[in-house]
Amino acid sequence: MKKLGIVVFALLLLVNCKNSDSNSLELSAISENKLDLKSSPGVQKSFSEAETSQNIDAKELVSRKLIKNGNVLFETNDLEKTKYSVENLVKKYKGYISSDSKNEYDNRINYYLNIRIPAQYFDSILSGIASQISKFDSKEIRVSDVTEEFLDIESRLKNKKELEKRYLEILHQAKSVEDILNVERELGKLREEIEATEGRLNYLSNQVSFSTLSVSFYKKVTNETGFSGKIGESFKNGFENLKSFFLFILSIWPFVIIIPIVYFLIKKWRHKKV
Repeated sequence: MKKLGIVVFALLLLVNCKNSDSNSLELSAISENKLDLKSSPGVQKSFSEAETSQNIDAKELVSRKLIKNGNVLFETNDLEKTKYSVENLVKKYKGYISSDSKNEYDNRINYYLNIRIPAQYFDSILSGIASQISKFDSKEIRVSDVTEEFLDIESRLKNKKELEKRYLEILHQAKSVEDILNVERELGKLREEIEATEGRLNYLSNQVSFSTLSVSFYKKVTNETGFSGKIGESFKNGFENLKSFFLFILSIWPFVIIIPIVYFLIKKWRHKKV
């Protein structure tokens, strides 16, 4: 009986040892998987997606720099009234008219207004114009995202100004005339680059702050082409020609007086000679 108990105990001990070995192998395999987790393609993809998501979130925190422009064309029955209404809308939304022109072409009288309006009121003024007409003949709106360029210029400008500070520090420490001239020459080049970069940044800021809307409207006109219209046009042309003739006579009045006198004197001289 004692021998049987010893045999059973030995078997149980052997089974436990095998189980512990398999468990340790499983643990080691799991730990190896954990160590290689970041190197596996699937996990790398998930990590890259997470990083991309973080980058997108970071970009969304930056205020987008958008340039919004557009142009519209429509017909109106009263040009001056429409122009007055558009001007009132521009004043209401704190904008200004940068150009104003008028011409007549192809049986139409056309008005062209170029409007600069604060970006936040662009849609408001467009809606205000649309509410006063029946329809647009054409409408085009363009939006350009210059956020990346804007941030890039700001970064380059910051770096250039930091470099300028370093040059100034070197200039204060320079001892020889040659060193001073060299540093000043580099400072001059750098200052030109800074001014050009600031100019571009100011331009973008202005374009972002103020949108441009080109407003074109027209009124159709009919020209008289019948017989009565031709008679009226001919009479008008004749009257203009008559005025031109009288003006020509007035411009040569000295010759009108001198020529008869000369003719009379020549005739008298011939008569005496005979």
